[in-house]
Amino acid sequence: MADVLPLVEARLRSALGEPDARAAVTFLGTDRVEVLRFQEGDIVRYATLGMSAQPMADPTAVLADPVKGPRAELVLSVRSGLAETDKVLRPLAVLAASPQVEGVVVAPGASLEVGEPLWPGAPFTSVLVAEPGGLVEDLELDEPLDPVRFLPLLPMTPNEAAFKRVHGAQALQERWLTSGTDLRDPSRRSVPLD
Repeated sequence: MADVLPLVEARLRSALGEPDARAAVTFLGTDRVEVLRFQEGDIVRYATLGMSAQPMADPTAVLADPVKGPRAELVLSVRSGLAETDKVLRPLAVLAASPQVEGVVVAPGASLEVGEPLWPGAPFTSVLVAEPGGLVEDLELDEPLDPVRFLPLLPMTPNEAAFKRVHGAQALQERWLTSGTDLRDPSRRSVPLD
């Protein structure tokens, strides 16, 4: 079976350019997760590399299938120079390791909670997983492997996360859209939710 990660990194490079920094984090009992940083104008993008090495397993399955199952990497885009966003590397690696550690399947519409600010002073402690395919196209792999999906992460304030739990991801995204929310602003306020 071919190693998936070199193909994933090649796809990230073709879509986002050359990374200008990378960091690696290893958690006990998990594979190493890297976070690559890509700068494009005033936007900085952080992409995980390592989450897709293994398929995500259904937490109710007795045995995890080592071949079949969804594969993904996470991508976060923020405006650079407005906050210490490089400190997001560890929280991103934690989120990328969550399928191995907690047995969760990360999919569009899901909320991922960090439990602390994403970076120093950030008003966000969680993210909404958005639909893939816009920024980085899915990476098709040889059968029987599922494609690797590159899932955008949208930072949520605690109030937005609570609203999403009650009303759903679509309702929150509609609020953001009607309010003209700049989801890349690392210090934005919560969208009006009443």
